[in-house]
Amino acid sequence: MKKVLIYGLLLLVIVAAFGVPYVVEDQMNVVQRDNVWPVTERARNLHATLRIADLHADTLLWSRDFDDASSIGHVDLPRLIEGGVTLQVLAAVTKSPAGQNYESNATDTRDNITLLTVAQRWPVRTWGSLLERALYQSERLHEIEAANDRLVIIRSAADLDGHLAASADRVAALLAAEGAHPLEGDIDNLERLWDAGYRMLGLHHFFDNRLGGSLHGQSGAGLTPFGQEVVATAVDMGFIIDLAHSSSAVVDDVLALSDKPVVVSHTGIHGTCASPRNIADEQMQRIAAAGGLVGIGYWDAVCDITPRGVARTIAYAVDLLGDDHVALGSDFDGSTTVTFDTAELAVLTQALLDAELDEATVRKVMGENQLAFLTKHLPAD
Repeated sequence: MKKVLIYGLLLLVIVAAFGVPYVVEDQMNVVQRDNVWPVTERARNLHATLRIADLHADTLLWSRDFDDASSIGHVDLPRLIEGGVTLQVLAAVTKSPAGQNYESNATDTRDNITLLTVAQRWPVRTWGSLLERALYQSERLHEIEAANDRLVIIRSAADLDGHLAASADRVAALLAAEGAHPLEGDIDNLERLWDAGYRMLGLHHFFDNRLGGSLHGQSGAGLTPFGQEVVATAVDMGFIIDLAHSSSAVVDDVLALSDKPVVVSHTGIHGTCASPRNIADEQMQRIAAAGGLVGIGYWDAVCDITPRGVARTIAYAVDLLGDDHVALGSDFDGSTTVTFDTAELAVLTQALLDAELDEATVRKVMGENQLAFLTKHLPAD
């Protein structure tokens, strides 16, 4: 046992010293460019006028410099600006299982993020604390904001209004927690996340937790009494609740408990991709009927990950939910394989036009729905 521990520690030292995390990310956040997706002049002209907003990317998890253009992964600041992105929601991942199974994950399955925090030389305080991992990712983003006038962190509707009135060559970032694991069972930690700038709270990731069942857990349970308390308190504080990765029972419970609209930040639609990653169309309709917003992803939750396939899912969602309730939720940098990165978003604009969505609907889905939702549901100031 001692030898295994020693070899494990040596491996982590080697990984940290020689930049292996970059190699790992290059294998996990893939862009498959097997085909050329031409963009017409009409699509380029329309794309240049869009205010694009994406409800979910996991970029803060990775060690590369967010301020530098990279050939690794899917998102960085130069690529956001090149792609015409106005606002990017950046989610803090704090716990994730080996394999990221859609069907079932035990709560005691090995946590990959622990290995990643050590290998990427995050502060020691993050190695054993999910709360500290969330706080550290917030600190990283605030350091980027302080050093760069091309990025601004949004905490309120007033912040967003100010950003939209400012230069187009600037990107807004909104902090989200992917799963409420950072609470570590203590509701007072909501205040710590709020003070760190978090404004969107995902209840689950790949595991069941103290709030209730994950869509990919083992229980299928609804909200626990602690989960009910967290949701009620978070809504009162001004958090936007994100139901991505939550069990169907949790979705039902949240819709019954809260009168504030929710988001599903990154998902596919079951009617076009019958994957266990996607909840039933009927539940999506109830989320939309309650004023909610559904972000369509670009990875295998839509089955066909080409721009044409993503656009087909978006078009189906528009028919299912209405054009005011469909958004983008890429899941960029979320250990996903996609066919375009954030600099190449014009290919999606082209694909939406090819899917015969009118320009007004394209404009809504690509960003106006997201910006309107956040303006209405973020705290005023």
